[in-house]
Amino acid sequence: MTPPSTTGPRLAVSAAIFRDGKILLVRRARAPARGVYTLPGGRVEFGEALTEALTREIAEETQLTIEIVGLAGWREALPAQTGGGHFVILPFAARWIGGDPVLNDELDDAQWRLPGTLGDLRLTEGLEEVIATAARMIGS
Repeated sequence: MTPPSTTGPRLAVSAAIFRDGKILLVRRARAPARGVYTLPGGRVEFGEALTEALTREIAEETQLTIEIVGLAGWREALPAQTGGGHFVILPFAARWIGGDPVLNDELDDAQWRLPGTLGDLRLTEGLEEVIATAARMIGS
């Protein structure tokens, strides 16, 4: 893992992936968000288009194939929340196209859940709002 940048924010992407009206949530296996459910995704590499980064990250983390619908908002994670890194996160709405989740070592659980049934999970801040926006975009 690359050390957090102290020179400025890092850009990341994530996907609110819908399949049969359910959203895919993944649980982070590493600090600082260990044990927290969120959307799959990760950092954008230098020179990489946002949609290319998203497709790559989803394939690396879950081995799923998706169709990207559009940008579903933005989030910011500040150093106090991340243990040192400053991230601007762009969540996208997406449709599941194929595959079953096969997780890499950054994740330790994956669940397909109905958007209104997340109350028992420890979620990243603002996740339910992003999911609601993405659901409207998808038509779920």
